[in-house]
Amino acid sequence: MTTAQIDLKQYIRHIPDFPKPGILFYDISTLMRNADAWQIAMGRLAAAVAPWAPDVLAAIESRGFLTAAPLASRLGCGLVMLRKPGKLPGETVSYSYDLEYGSDSLHIQADAIQPGQRVVVMDDLLATGGTLVASVALLHKVGANVVGAATLIELTGLGGRDRLDVPVKTLVSYDE
Repeated sequence: MTTAQIDLKQYIRHIPDFPKPGILFYDISTLMRNADAWQIAMGRLAAAVAPWAPDVLAAIESRGFLTAAPLASRLGCGLVMLRKPGKLPGETVSYSYDLEYGSDSLHIQADAIQPGQRVVVMDDLLATGGTLVASVALLHKVGANVVGAATLIELTGLGGRDRLDVPVKTLVSYDE
């Protein structure tokens, strides 16, 4: 079997009722612990993101860090973190957004992005798209040229892709 034929879904564990009843959690730790499958996943992500020629990858806390760090190394680009309040030192810029039950905010260091830099947003999963939409808005607020977003997993039935105004690449899709 060639690496192109390997189905990464077989390495992603499904955990029902986590973190609460009615939620099916897609656990990427089982993908990450398999060295060969993880290398294949990172290779496929690199191939998907490279055409956008990013200067910087913007990783969404916290599982976005797991994909963005090795990918930035492979692509030879920078990495910035989009974090929850109080997690970044120095001056930050924030963006608040509504969730299904409440609100949240993301922060970026004020000097993390140079105006016009080509940025790709990275996370582990695209579901309803709220966090990715907020991340793109935050990056625009600091002058980034957001050229795309990439995730390992997409839950296509939740319509998150339709809420984004940037191209999206995902490796594995599930109908939810």
